[in-house]
Amino acid sequence: MKTAALSIAKRLRFLRSESGNALFELALGIGVLATVVIGSVEFGRIAYASIEVNDAARAGASYGAESRTYAADNANVTNAAKKDAPDVTNMTATATYWCKCADGSASTCGATDCTSSRILEYVTVNTTAGVKALFYVPGLPRSYTVTGNAVMRVEQ
Repeated sequence: MKTAALSIAKRLRFLRSESGNALFELALGIGVLATVVIGSVEFGRIAYASIEVNDAARAGASYGAESRTYAADNANVTNAAKKDAPDVTNMTATATYWCKCADGSASTCGATDCTSSRILEYVTVNTTAGVKALFYVPGLPRSYTVTGNAVMRVEQ
């Protein structure tokens, strides 16, 4: 009976002991820290891609806004946008050249469309890219789509 009581006393002392707490706290802290670092890296990558895609749209629109000839050349406007974001490999860009009358009425960019006001010409560039996550987290998507849009008035 005495050995059983001694065994129970040893077990209680072992359970009340604080040895190993620091190791457990370190393991828990490292896990939380690793999660925060990985999340920050993913967020930074997606934010960087978003900034690149938006800047590419602006660069394409800026190229097209230089003159009427450049604005009407959709192929070179989209190439200017794509060259501005070489780090984003799967980016697509679309350019649109359009007009409206200064009084707000519609125009097809014809010389005789606006009888009482002048024609205002614009170029619009839309960019889109997909960004795949480096680390998959259950409950979050495996890839993200970032978009950019820029509209600029053509110099006249």
